Amino acid sequence: MANVSEYGEWKSPISSKLVSESSVKFQEVHVDKGSEGYADIVYWSELRFDEGGRYVICSKKEDQADYTSWTPEGFNARNRVHEYGGGAFFVNNGTVYFSNFSDQRMYAQASPESKPEAITPADCGWRFADGTFSTKLGRIFCVREDHGVVERKEAKEAQNTIVVINPTNQQQNILASGCDFYSTPRVSPDGSKIAWVQWNHPNMPWDSTEIWVADVDSSGDSLVPGSSKKIAGGNENSVMLPSWTSDNELLYVGDQSDWWNLYHVTKSGDHVNLREVEKECGMPNWIFGWQTYDQDPSGNGDIAVLYAGELGILNLRTREYRTVETGFKSHEFLAFQGNQKICGVGGSPTQFPCVISVNTNSGNTEVLRESKKVAIDKEYFSIPTEIKWPTANDAISYGYFYPPKNKDFTGPEDSLPPLLVRVHGGPTSRCSSNLSLTYQYFTTRGFAVLDVNYRGSTGYGKQYRNALRMNWGITDVEDCCSGAQFLADQKKVDPARLCIDGGSAGGYTTLACLAFQDVFKAGASHYGVADCEALAADTHKFESRYLDNLIGPYPQAKATYQERSPIHHIKNFNCPLALFQGDEDKIVPPNQAEMMYNAIKEKGLPTVYVLFQGEQHGFRKAENVQKALDGEFNFYSQVFGFQAADTHYQLDVVNLKK
Repeated sequence: MANVSEYGEWKSPISSKLVSESSVKFQEVHVDKGSEGYADIVYWSELRFDEGGRYVICSKKEDQADYTSWTPEGFNARNRVHEYGGGAFFVNNGTVYFSNFSDQRMYAQASPESKPEAITPADCGWRFADGTFSTKLGRIFCVREDHGVVERKEAKEAQNTIVVINPTNQQQNILASGCDFYSTPRVSPDGSKIAWVQWNHPNMPWDSTEIWVADVDSSGDSLVPGSSKKIAGGNENSVMLPSWTSDNELLYVGDQSDWWNLYHVTKSGDHVNLREVEKECGMPNWIFGWQTYDQDPSGNGDIAVLYAGELGILNLRTREYRTVETGFKSHEFLAFQGNQKICGVGGSPTQFPCVISVNTNSGNTEVLRESKKVAIDKEYFSIPTEIKWPTANDAISYGYFYPPKNKDFTGPEDSLPPLLVRVHGGPTSRCSSNLSLTYQYFTTRGFAVLDVNYRGSTGYGKQYRNALRMNWGITDVEDCCSGAQFLADQKKVDPARLCIDGGSAGGYTTLACLAFQDVFKAGASHYGVADCEALAADTHKFESRYLDNLIGPYPQAKATYQERSPIHHIKNFNCPLALFQGDEDKIVPPNQAEMMYNAIKEKGLPTVYVLFQGEQHGFRKAENVQKALDGEFNFYSQVFGFQAADTHYQLDVVNLKK
């Protein structure tokens, strides 16, 4: 029989150490298509929290008992293109090519036992991402980001280009330049053409992008002069992920229908939406390396494709579609292995993300690697329900609601649980229902959690995504506040104990909710934006004009920036605030958290500021992930006056009246 105990005071089997220890996060999945002999090997990259946030490339062969780690100690398979990275490795003919974090050089590794050998020069200020190997041409094609150590010492920002690399003599040639950003260079199977995505400030890759195609010289080292032409995109259309069929015809994802669908460019030049549906097979390209569709290498016309995370097979010729049941609710990072098999990452509300291989006919799914193994009874897990609620301007917002759940405890009849509203980053991103021990950490202690997909989030079509334009700090704030109030009005949560937290852009929305609304009673910002002007003036190239579409061009809209900046509205804050920050953050520099902390402290409100050494934008070291999680919960226990069942990390909250 469950014990009756106040919400927040439940003893949980899920510790912060369990959340981060022996846990990995999968970044991308690849199959070696450079040789038929390697088609049964699946490769993936995993972020290992208990190795200081190191990225390691792994592989597993079909008949292999366990996976193999490739990346040796002293190497970290992570790039810093756009600062967020991604697309850090690819495979060809048994050789793994990857970018190394410490020096940003590209390396080739012939086997798991061999030492990686650099194939790009040192100390050039070059970073590489989104590479692919053309077996027909014997060349590497990738995005290069030049930070001007050698070539451009006077430049104000990095220069992005598409380059070709000869792996034999390491010669590099620029194929496409002049635009602010590039991604996804992909060469046709016959080696005659290359497609890529390009866009310019102030657009982000989910705003207005273009796909270009050009003829490749027979040497593979240059483009045929005058052959470059735009194929798709522009005019407020977001296009992405070009690839080639076995017949050298182009496929891509575009949102011309207001939803990211898969398109085929026929030989006559028509752009055919292969399955027109109000579901999306695109995503916000914050990182390189995403793949939401891939073709069967046999050339039978089958395409593995994701629509809203659902795995299906879409035939290019017949346009017939069928779902593939894997036992998982959502999928990402697809790659077609051949032999009727697809690999990728699967997740669900009750199972941690796994690298999987699934037979498209039988549905038999093999788990190649679990992101985490824990011996926890599933009866402890809170299963989310997708909900929607009315918000400002007669609009609807969406999210996932997790009620408190612990098989050993129940709350008093006359009590309601505290609510933690979680705000995803981006802000053009989205939350999912995949199992997260971070959420279960709170729900097993007696908190309810609302994960909000506010207007501006992806997955609900272009109109919903664009609702945040010029409205950052308004619509996201309205949706988070109305969601909390909606649950309070339904008497599912305690209106006196409504909390909110978020990281990065989610940290901004957290601070904005506390500055501009009076709904929440406490908040925690993880590397969040406090001063929009400071962000516009002091951030990296990729996001340096992002705020043009979210707030307005700067400095023309200076007054609006000040109006939307929580740091300028300290007088409106009336509840406790915790701040967690990395000291090496280049995206949201730590001075923003410091300004916020000093202002809140001076006002006399309970507050605390935790600065983590050696962390960038997001915490990757296990010990810091633990301290941020335990610290936030300890903060809530102190300001709300409940006695947490375990106290692993006690914060020194200033201005706290005891």
